Amino acid sequence: MSRKEYGVRLSSTEQRLRLRAPDDVMQLERLGSLHASRLSFVRSLMRQMARQRWRITTTRFELDAHGHGVAIYCLQTPNKRYHGVIFSQALEDAARSDRVIAEAWDVTFGVVEGDVDDALLEQMAANVPLQEAGRQHPRILVLSRANRSLRNFSSFLDALSAGHQPQPEWLTNVGYLYRTTAVYGNGKFGIADYDRLKDNADFHRPFSAQMLAVYLLRHFSIQQIEHMASARAPETAVPLATSLRRYLGIGNSTGLGMAPFLINHPQLVQRWMESRELALAEVTAQVPREQERAQLLALLQRAETHLRQTITDDHEQALRNQETVASLPELRVWLEVVPLGPELWQELIDWSRQQHGLEAQELVNTLLLELYPDIVDRYEDSMAVTEGLELTPDMPLVHLKQVIETHYDWALRFDFTQGENRHWFWYRSVEKEEPRLGERDKEAGADKEMKLAIAPRVADTHAAISQYLEENPQALVVEFLIHCPRHKDIVRRIQTMSSTSFGEIRANLWARDMKPMHLLRTKLSFFGASRFDPKSDRWVRITLFQGAPLVEELNAEPDDLLAFDDWSFPLEPQINREPVMGITETSQQESPQAMGGMS
Repeated sequence: MSRKEYGVRLSSTEQRLRLRAPDDVMQLERLGSLHASRLSFVRSLMRQMARQRWRITTTRFELDAHGHGVAIYCLQTPNKRYHGVIFSQALEDAARSDRVIAEAWDVTFGVVEGDVDDALLEQMAANVPLQEAGRQHPRILVLSRANRSLRNFSSFLDALSAGHQPQPEWLTNVGYLYRTTAVYGNGKFGIADYDRLKDNADFHRPFSAQMLAVYLLRHFSIQQIEHMASARAPETAVPLATSLRRYLGIGNSTGLGMAPFLINHPQLVQRWMESRELALAEVTAQVPREQERAQLLALLQRAETHLRQTITDDHEQALRNQETVASLPELRVWLEVVPLGPELWQELIDWSRQQHGLEAQELVNTLLLELYPDIVDRYEDSMAVTEGLELTPDMPLVHLKQVIETHYDWALRFDFTQGENRHWFWYRSVEKEEPRLGERDKEAGADKEMKLAIAPRVADTHAAISQYLEENPQALVVEFLIHCPRHKDIVRRIQTMSSTSFGEIRANLWARDMKPMHLLRTKLSFFGASRFDPKSDRWVRITLFQGAPLVEELNAEPDDLLAFDDWSFPLEPQINREPVMGITETSQQESPQAMGGMS
């Protein structure tokens, strides 16, 4: 059912575009098949940095031979100055953990608004390494920590010290030297709150300050490994080749703690998804030329190679990657032989929907967005919203019932008396107050359940409204809420979100077959994550900024922004064994590396 059928006012842009049906777009499995796109936050940040000529310089780099010490980076934008402050300390292997309950990390860091004098640096040195246990300064915009990938770090250090380049396949297997375990913003643990950033011209887009912190860590990881190699073997050490530097990303380990965000911020989800869908609809309406067809064919080839080079030990994700890769040659053949016409892009989407799985379908959509940057990039400033769920107390209660039966009809499709539809419950752990999943009939704690599952709450409210209307057919919403106050929060949400299309994930989060990994991937795709590697059905490792331009390339003030921004689906570089000026030059070519770890 369309928004027009709901009685919702459509914008002029929406009226002339063919938007996909929300009941299709917001299915959890489809959301869990999204890929990073040019609207992802890492991509939009890099474009902003290039357009506005942001400059990053190293103002302090005091590391010992083991890479321990402090590094400070100055970021100058047209509007303000910021500093990234990174502390690197010795950490026993046994103490290294990606779990949120860890108390020590290889590096801890923060992004500070303004300058860092000696007093502030001393305060940060005493508290940033403690993370949530410290007393953090309110000028810190982002607080984070990261651990080394021990295998890659050791291998890179040995290779560079010996005077040759690391093997590119090391980064194909694990795409980073460091992985973050949390990147905090928005007032956590005493750092700057959201109000400090929402009107900030540099970081008003969602998660842009956090993405900057990760980008600075990537730059530090390159500088640190080269410094350590030089300290170990000053006569033989070489710097990392440029293409390997680009291929180096930053990892992230994340679990169920990310899932509640998508449920608790429906208006933000609405903005993200609506922007993506509007951009896709505009792109699909374009009349293609041979130039765009050739570009899409090249992107399909690159994406196929990237997915072949994506390593995961997770059997289900490996099969999903394999299925997508198997679809792409057929997609390329179709695109080569079908004549150009005004409906070609829509025909491609429709044909892929009939022939291929969800990940291949969404990959086609993602690559189409690459073809028209002038259209798509306009939406990057539409990704933020001031949130606030409004209650309309004087609405006739029968009208609210009708709203539920139209806009929330998906929530009424489940029979919550059936065990498979009420299998899980969500709760917060005592250790770190992190979200967890429990089995309702096997584990204690359901009495402390978090209110994350929207579908059963809507169904419960609908049943209560129906019962109340039997005796009070003329009642207003306010009268119902006075009688049944426990429904106030969900009524406020229903009334507000009924005017939107894409804010609600249309799934039963209690269902036995619900996969929380789909929630994680949805959010991570908007961050810009690649190399999605589930480690269970509840936590995943990903890579950010792999293939992204380097700080020195950013500071070189690129003239060709389109070429600068073309780094999606990065490929494993191939080593040219002939050294040039002490550096083994590399280039990106197709690699025979097996997909999913299988030959």
